[in-house]
Amino acid sequence: MIAFSLFVNVSRLIRTAGVSIPANRAKAGAERRGLWRRRCFAAALSRDPSRMARSGAATSGLRLCFVPLLAVFLAVGCGRAPDPAAKAAPDESPAIRVATFNAYLNRPAEGRLIEDLSTPDNPQARAVAEIIQRAAPDILLLQEVDYDVEGRAVALFQENYLSVSQNGAAPADYPYVFLGATNTGVHSGHDLDRNGAVVATPGAEGYGGDAFGFGAFPGQYGMVLLSKYPIDEAGVRTFQKFLWKDMPGAMLPDDPETPAQADWYEPGALAEFRLSSKSHWDVPILVGDARVHIVALHPTPPVFDGEEDRNGRRNHDEIRLASDYVSGAGDYFYDDKGERGGIEAGARFVVLGDMNADPLDGDGVPGAADQFLSNPAIASVAPESVGGAAQAALQGGANLSHRTPAETDTADFGDDIERGGAGNLRLDYVLPSAHGFAIKGAGVFWPAPDEDGYDLVGPGFPVVSSDHRLVWVDMQFTD
Repeated sequence: MIAFSLFVNVSRLIRTAGVSIPANRAKAGAERRGLWRRRCFAAALSRDPSRMARSGAATSGLRLCFVPLLAVFLAVGCGRAPDPAAKAAPDESPAIRVATFNAYLNRPAEGRLIEDLSTPDNPQARAVAEIIQRAAPDILLLQEVDYDVEGRAVALFQENYLSVSQNGAAPADYPYVFLGATNTGVHSGHDLDRNGAVVATPGAEGYGGDAFGFGAFPGQYGMVLLSKYPIDEAGVRTFQKFLWKDMPGAMLPDDPETPAQADWYEPGALAEFRLSSKSHWDVPILVGDARVHIVALHPTPPVFDGEEDRNGRRNHDEIRLASDYVSGAGDYFYDDKGERGGIEAGARFVVLGDMNADPLDGDGVPGAADQFLSNPAIASVAPESVGGAAQAALQGGANLSHRTPAETDTADFGDDIERGGAGNLRLDYVLPSAHGFAIKGAGVFWPAPDEDGYDLVGPGFPVVSSDHRLVWVDMQFTD
C-alpha cells in the first residue's frame, strides 16, 4: 500500500501538489418541500474558565497523508496534544471534551470558502471560531465545511481564525485532522430525483439532485474531524460506498404510483446507490493509553422529497447503519477497503454529528433518532442550554406544539407554520458508549439574550454563525 505525503505551509497554503480526492456533503438550503425554511443560528454554554485559559501556539505547518482510504490526515507541526492529567485530579483517569458543530461554512460556488477564509476578517467565520474557542473541545466534528482536496480551507480556518484569539478567547489549535471523502456533489450518472434529466454539470440546476448526496459541486457541505490527540491512521474505516440495498431490511423508497415494492429508483440506479449521503467514519483516537472510536456521520435531511419519502427513509437508515455498527447488530457491514464487520467488541466509542432527526418533532421517520437513544450500547445524555428554551418561548409558532424539551434543542429553523416552518429541533448529538466512560458534564452552546456570547448567535435570523449549535459532552475514562 502506498501513502503520499504533502507538506503545507499554513502561512501561505500549499507548497506541493497532491493526489486528487473527492469529498462532499449535502443539505438543501432554505426551503422545505417547496416551502420557505429559515436558516438561523444560535449557541450557548457556560465555560470552565480553566479550559478557556488554555493557550495555543500558532500553527506553522501541516502534513497531509493521502492513503488508499481516500482520506486526508493533517498534522500541525508545532502543536502538541494536551496532557490528559491536566484536566483530571491526580487520582483520576483522563477526561476529554467531545463536540459536534454544524458550522454552516458552506458556500454556493466551488472555491468561495477558500476565498472567504484567506483573510482573517470574515464575520461569520470569526463567530464560528469564537464559539469553538469558548467551548474548547478536545475532539470536534465540523459539518457543512466545503471540502477541497488539498485541505486549504481547513488550513486557512485554523491559521486565520482558530489560532487567532477572537475577542479575548484562547486560541484553539488542533494538531490532528481527518478529512475524508464524502458523497455530496459526487455525480451518480442516474436520474435520482426522477425529473426526466440526468444533469452532469456541477453548478447547473438539477445537478445536486442527481448526485449521490446533494451538492452543487463536489466538496460542498463536507465534514472534518479536528483533534488535540493523535489519530490512529491505520485503524480508520470509512463507509462512503456502502450500498443501500445491502442493508438487510432496508427502508427503500417505494413509487406510490405502482404496485411494486421499493421501486422508486430504477434497478440500475439502485444497484449503485450509496446509503450514506456524506459518509460514515470510524476514526480511532489515542488519548494516552486509551483508544476511543469517533463514529461520525451527517445523515440527509428528511425533507426535500415527495410522497415516496426517499430522504426520510434514507435518513432513518443512515442512522441505523451507525447504530447497528456500534452495537454489533448484524454482520452486513463492509467498509471502503472491503473489510467486513462492525466495531470490535468492548471498544470505547462516541457517535456524533448532525443527525437531522429530532426524537419527537420535525419531519423525520418516527423512531429514527430513537435508534440511537434507545440503544443499550449508548449512554443516555441530553445536553441542554438556557438559550434554547428562551428562544423557543420568544419565537413561538411551531415551537409551541413541540414535544421534545426546548432546552435540548440544537437547531433554530423557521417558526411560521403557514410557511412550512419546523421550529427549533434537537438534531445534533454527542453519544458516548455506555461502557468505558463516566459522563462529567454536557451542554449546548446557546446563550440566552441576557447572557455573554449572545451576540455570536443572535435571535436566529439573519444567521450570525450557523443555524445549528455546538453540542459538547465531557467524559472521563473508566476501566
